[in-house]
Amino acid sequence: MTEPFVPPPYPYERIDRFKPYGDAFEGGLIDLSIGTPFDPPPAAVIEALGSSGAERGYPPSIGTADLRSAVHRWMGRRFDLDVPIGQIAAAIGTKEFVGTLPQWMKLRTPDRDTVLYPEISYPTYEMGATLAGCRAVPVPMTPTGGVQLDAIDPDDARRALLLWVNSPGNPSGILDDLEAAAAWGREYDVPVFSDECYVEFTWDGAGRTILEHGFDGVVAVHSLSKRSNLAGTRVGFYAGDAELVEYLREVRKHVGMMVPGPAQAAGVVALDDDDHVRTQRERYRRRLELTADVLSRWAGIDIELPAGGFYLWFRVGDAWEFTERLARDAGALVSPGEFYGAAGRDYVRVAVVQPDDRIAEIARRLGEGAGHDVT
Repeated sequence: MTEPFVPPPYPYERIDRFKPYGDAFEGGLIDLSIGTPFDPPPAAVIEALGSSGAERGYPPSIGTADLRSAVHRWMGRRFDLDVPIGQIAAAIGTKEFVGTLPQWMKLRTPDRDTVLYPEISYPTYEMGATLAGCRAVPVPMTPTGGVQLDAIDPDDARRALLLWVNSPGNPSGILDDLEAAAAWGREYDVPVFSDECYVEFTWDGAGRTILEHGFDGVVAVHSLSKRSNLAGTRVGFYAGDAELVEYLREVRKHVGMMVPGPAQAAGVVALDDDDHVRTQRERYRRRLELTADVLSRWAGIDIELPAGGFYLWFRVGDAWEFTERLARDAGALVSPGEFYGAAGRDYVRVAVVQPDDRIAEIARRLGEGAGHDVT
């Protein structure tokens, strides 16, 4: 008899028990566990959100012409690419896109049943496969952190609906070899979806997209949540292979996957403004450096800065002990690495999303404990 599906606990709810430690400190808990932006979006974006008049009608599921044109312009500036507007479509943020993609791809290719994804990665890659009744198969990582393509079992490749890559990667900040991923997908006839939501926060060299290596068989996925501090507005998009984008555009229409009209109007303004992104880059870089210094001195370990993204990812031995001790000593909450796959169990992830004064408050709270070895 087939057992009914029982949703597992949502990962971040597992650390709720540490939150009361924050009550012992003036100013309360400092949450560095979830990558929720705390900084304000540009005023012009908020103005567009409230004045578009687009709340009155159903927005186009594929994205307004204005939004897709703004994406086209942004990709031209950022990557020197001319992506046809017909190969660009909107998504409600990108988590829903990641979480629902396997079911649409399973309908497209019913004789395949496997989703490949990095073994240390965003949990929704695996959960999306599970919710679609598919096999979720993690791909081992190379010593530098990218997916180890030659470790993929040939049988898994034959059964694969898609391969996820993520660069810069969440949680580790790695920069993957997107050219190699695109080539592997074409060799094995497996669509490759490249999650590039942190590309604006690439620290080692320029930001990269898989589309620089051709559009055939690949789709790039982007979000304004991190770039423009618009996580609550839910504006994302995907672009790439003409047939794949067309298929996804059409199937998603039937289930009402529509970014609200005012959010699309705000997205146009945000995409056309690069100045606020430069400001945000400076904030995150400063916070990465400060937080790494504070925690390195307190924990007695050397915490390296990431190649991209705004997370610190480092080995601590017992991640749950580290998480609880930091909550107790500083009222600061971080994420145990097992949230991002079993291979991450000895690590923690620290999201440097809180304002500068809150990061500085962690340093103040840990002042007496600096140098204490928690590993």
